[in-house]
Amino acid sequence: MATDALYRTGLMAKHNALLRLRDPGQLISYIVMPMLLMLVFKPLYVTALKSGTLQAVTGPLVMFSVFALSIVGNSIMVEREWRTWDRLRVTRASRAELLLGKTLPAFVILLLQQSVLLVFGCLVIGLPVPPTMGWIMLAVAVWGFTLLALGSALATVVRSRGDLGMVSDLGAMLVSALGGALVPVSLMPSWAQHIAPVSPGYWAMSLLHAAIDGDASRMLRPALVCLAIGLACGAFATYRLSRGWGRSHLL
Repeated sequence: MATDALYRTGLMAKHNALLRLRDPGQLISYIVMPMLLMLVFKPLYVTALKSGTLQAVTGPLVMFSVFALSIVGNSIMVEREWRTWDRLRVTRASRAELLLGKTLPAFVILLLQQSVLLVFGCLVIGLPVPPTMGWIMLAVAVWGFTLLALGSALATVVRSRGDLGMVSDLGAMLVSALGGALVPVSLMPSWAQHIAPVSPGYWAMSLLHAAIDGDASRMLRPALVCLAIGLACGAFATYRLSRGWGRSHLL
């Protein structure tokens, strides 16, 4: 029954939301740190770039949203460490319900993080208020979904929290640097410009810039690429978990 599935998913989402609220340190740091970087780097970007304010806001936003992959990954890793994931798998909940219950609170956290940073960028950094807020909300949701799927896939591969932290940190720096979060792609070396589209951060930056400009036609391609990455990673995570690769004894 659909009502039973919603009830089970809701219970797991409520439980995981409570876990996140009891340990808000990561979320706070991933909001405060990009705010500080925006303030520090704004004069440099404004002096060097025509669209310096836009770069000063979207660069740290994308960088620290990728760092937040660890929040998503930890939501699954903690069940494996507590040896409770195996118990969840033998309940009546389907694998889709399990994943939704684990990841929905993390998705809300990602949306909250990006929304707060965009508001801060407009009110404090001086980013012009976007003409169409609907496109901004859509861009944030699409990028949040991509990060959610990436984090879920990552949690089914790594064998410890240390591995998760290392991959998340290194991946965040690599994705951000290649994607143009630190320096616009047009100012990178030619070899970096050619491989930049490989980075999800490249498409996230393109999507956010188009959304802030209110240009729906420019949003289409990066949104589709982000959705494709998210769907592929989500399918991979579902496959791994359904085949037992999330079992605690594999840690």
